[in-house]
Amino acid sequence: MNGTGCLDQHARPLGVLRLSLTARCNLSCSYCQPDGREAKNLLNQAQQLSLINACCSLGCHTLRLTGGEPLLAPGLLPLLRAIQKTRQQKEGPLDQLRDIALTSNGLLLTAQLAQKLRQAGLKRLTISLDGIDPDVLAEISGLRGGTAAGQALLQKVLEALEAAEAAGFDPKQGQLKLNSVIQRGRNDHQLLPLAALARDRGLELRLIEYMDVGQRNGWRTDEVVPAAEMISLLQQRWPLEPLGRPGSGTASQWRYRDSGGDVGVIASITQPFCGDCNRLRITADGIAYTCLFSERGTDLKPWLTPQCSAAALPEAIKALWTNRRDRSSEERQQGMSLKGPRAEMAYLGG
Repeated sequence: MNGTGCLDQHARPLGVLRLSLTARCNLSCSYCQPDGREAKNLLNQAQQLSLINACCSLGCHTLRLTGGEPLLAPGLLPLLRAIQKTRQQKEGPLDQLRDIALTSNGLLLTAQLAQKLRQAGLKRLTISLDGIDPDVLAEISGLRGGTAAGQALLQKVLEALEAAEAAGFDPKQGQLKLNSVIQRGRNDHQLLPLAALARDRGLELRLIEYMDVGQRNGWRTDEVVPAAEMISLLQQRWPLEPLGRPGSGTASQWRYRDSGGDVGVIASITQPFCGDCNRLRITADGIAYTCLFSERGTDLKPWLTPQCSAAALPEAIKALWTNRRDRSSEERQQGMSLKGPRAEMAYLGG
């Protein structure tokens, strides 16, 4: 089976698998609000590989490993090594896998681990940082200890960025990026300092609108800083030129006119990109979600048992994808309210 013809109801192909490895996190950021509990019946490595193989057989070309915090998952490195070994041994669906990426808060990313991740085949790293002021950082990350805790967090993230670059994740090749969720009244005044940090380190800064994923974060529209406003603030300091949004990409790209690098904005609220969304999310316990704002998912574990034929899982995922109609962000913009309850971001993998 291959990806030809595996289109959803809006003719969108499956291109990206976001596979969560854990729902746990070592932070409790205000926009995510994980509950600290692990999902029951976590997938084992064989099941994870089966899912990756099945999605690749349907046209998936990119794997992003997420959480929670994926560096908390003991199976991360073994999974990457297993993927690498499978790709080296024989021709198969994984030959189609062009990109393996990981999103992390960076707290556990030592120089040694960064090197091991690179050697195991990880191609891209995105590290999250929502401010450089220690007090703001402590507050938005849910840390106790105020200034000291925020300063320690900042230092660890900066060291993680250095470790990643030293391990060979090249920012100039788009292999190392910085994510920041901007929330009005909480860290919007950190936008320019974050941009300055990214420029100084040669990193692409990806600015993310505050989203209403799940039920815990108390989302309000007046706390959303629109992408256009963020770009306008940057423009006043460092002139930018637009590069557009690549097909099926999440971020609209801009380039500093003084050769200071690039910046991206992910505008799920004010400039939704449902029209070419190609992402399937699978949680750490095997529940597939076809949209970040889905009310419910599909449990794939019944197709991950030894009793199932090799073709059963790809067929199940294909059936799920070809029936997909999701365009929640566009519907919200058109005045249709999102229904609930919805899965939480830490469980979905963002």
